[in-house]
Amino acid sequence: MSRQPPREPPEKPPKDDEANRLGRRVRRYAQVGAGVGGIAARAAGGRLFGVSTFNDRTARELKSALGGLKGPIMKVAQMLATIPDAVPAEFAAELAELQSAAPPMGWPFVKRRMRAELGPGWEARFESFAREAAAAASLGQVHRATALDGTLLAVKLQYPDMQSAVDADLRQLGLIFSIHRRMDSAIDTREMYAEIGERLREELDYEREAAHMRLYAHIFAGDARVAVPDVYSDLSTKRLLTMGWLDGRPLLDFRDHEMDVRNAIAETMFAAWWTPFSRFGVIHGDPHLGNYTVRPDFGINLLDYGCIRVFPPGFVAGVVELYRALETSDRDRAAAAYENWGFRNLSAELIDTLNVWARFIYAPMLDDRVRSVADGVRPGEYGRKEAFAVHKRLRELGPVTPPREFVFMDRAAIGLGAVFLHLGAELNFHRLFNEAIAAFDTAALDKRQSAALKKAGVPLAA
Repeated sequence: MSRQPPREPPEKPPKDDEANRLGRRVRRYAQVGAGVGGIAARAAGGRLFGVSTFNDRTARELKSALGGLKGPIMKVAQMLATIPDAVPAEFAAELAELQSAAPPMGWPFVKRRMRAELGPGWEARFESFAREAAAAASLGQVHRATALDGTLLAVKLQYPDMQSAVDADLRQLGLIFSIHRRMDSAIDTREMYAEIGERLREELDYEREAAHMRLYAHIFAGDARVAVPDVYSDLSTKRLLTMGWLDGRPLLDFRDHEMDVRNAIAETMFAAWWTPFSRFGVIHGDPHLGNYTVRPDFGINLLDYGCIRVFPPGFVAGVVELYRALETSDRDRAAAAYENWGFRNLSAELIDTLNVWARFIYAPMLDDRVRSVADGVRPGEYGRKEAFAVHKRLRELGPVTPPREFVFMDRAAIGLGAVFLHLGAELNFHRLFNEAIAAFDTAALDKRQSAALKKAGVPLAA
């Protein structure tokens, strides 16, 4: 009988050395604080002594300080750039450019990440794998690859040490918000801080993102206008997400197309946002233009599912109720909607002030005609004039603590409006919105949402 050679012991998976560690956090504090802390201190000092330091130069310095950094602090900068009046206009203009400013990590990082997640034989699990990143963002980068069956893939790799970076950067953000509260009493930012922190931590979990993609695939299973990438679970982990590659062109490529094409794209974008919200209580909360591409048939590829917000059904009911209140100029009904969301100590003056912002958000849906979302407004300025007026009044009436749900609700609504402005679209938003909320029922949404989340495997909030 022939003697079998001894079996090699199975190789242990590489140790996960990217846990949230003190040493890594300390290095991150120093890395971020050196650039951002000094700028924040100068701005705070200027405000304290009545000297405005929020100017173009300071904004460029902040952009420079953040431009070479990956991770949550850059993500927060992108968020703040899209929330009207969260930062001065000069800052918003500079921070908005960070959307595409992250340089990719090189091949040595790619090999380490792939080996750590899929094991030493990872290359054999692909027919091909591009060394150069196809796209890079704040928390990770994407590589093109080909599956063994020839399917084109997009492979998203998370940058190293992001767990430690989240903790460190959120502490920096907490300090900045604390200074902001002392300088400006209009809005209490504590709920905003809690919301941003929770969403950032979720974005690091690529298994959750994969579940979000399955959720959206379920939502749009019957709507060919919106494409969602397939998830390849056997090639995915908590820090590696492999999905089908969706070909498309940037949305801005279509700004000069015929009006009917631009309107068709805009109407699909409206459905991509309002259908999940009105029927399932879910929004795609990251509105920057890189998250959408347009197919040859003018359908939409909806990309990047890290920042998905699931709302309680009662919150969605409040959105519908406030619309009805504004439609009939019913202040008491509006007050009930705000109270249902968690606003407290509502005076008549405060309700009227909140309604200024609400009327701006709902304006296109209240107007039963074909129109643009806003006339004579540039996309980057959409909502800033109205936010400034509301903020000014809240300084007199505040402080106001907006419920945390509004951080991404408002951000996504403003981002969607900016898309319509980029396209120069003209639609009957009133008709589209009323179709979306037709026969709305809170109990039905609750049941529908629970079933969809369970089917997709989306972890439920504690």
